[in-house]
Amino acid sequence: MNPILMIPARLASSRLPNKPLADIHGVPMIVQVLRRALEADAGPVVVAAGDQAIADAITDAGGRAVMTDPALPSGTDRIHQALGKIDPDGKHDVIVNIQGDLPVLETKTVRATIEALTRMPDADWGTAACAINEPDDLDPASGVNKVATAWEPDGLFGRALYFSKHPVPWGEGEVFHHIGLYSYRRAALDRFVTLPPSPLEIRERLEQLRALEAGMRIEVARVETIPLGVDTQRQLDQARALLAPSGE
Repeated sequence: MNPILMIPARLASSRLPNKPLADIHGVPMIVQVLRRALEADAGPVVVAAGDQAIADAITDAGGRAVMTDPALPSGTDRIHQALGKIDPDGKHDVIVNIQGDLPVLETKTVRATIEALTRMPDADWGTAACAINEPDDLDPASGVNKVATAWEPDGLFGRALYFSKHPVPWGEGEVFHHIGLYSYRRAALDRFVTLPPSPLEIRERLEQLRALEAGMRIEVARVETIPLGVDTQRQLDQARALLAPSGE
């Protein structure tokens, strides 16, 4: 396997304007995410930038950025376009999609997402999930995405059956927070971006359902921590606290 890690980012954000450039201890958030991806040491890292300001922040930090069409509808479309520009010969056969709002992402979560894909020959996508411990996260209004998984006997990996903001499955037992980190086989990514939005995807507003409806297999790795996603000022303040240099 020859993975490449890609971080899609654009400035448009309804809840936290210019989010990728938000300052975290003198560093734009997108650069903090770049650092976490590099720390995973799983392959080269490229930012698929929808705006020149993001690309400039990355190159100023010594990273690599590729400009993409800002009108693209999703991060998946953004990394696919960037991949075609930087790797037209298809040398990278595994693509990892890291959201640009995860400045405290743990490297083991990135690696688990890759392992979920590579350990299962017939898997098309890999992703990660963590058991929910906070009752408030079960509420659909929380915005927390859930995944119903057919876990293997050891409970560490399993096949995704469904995704929803509602707690699935119903009844007694654990409910899992779906972590929006993906690994794709290149052929699966190429196919996915050609598919129209599916009925369940439109209804749930979750693009991974398009893959399931198209018959793709998404393999899930169980992890023990949920990375902080930054979508509000409060979450940005939390990220700043978590990344504060020693002594502050």
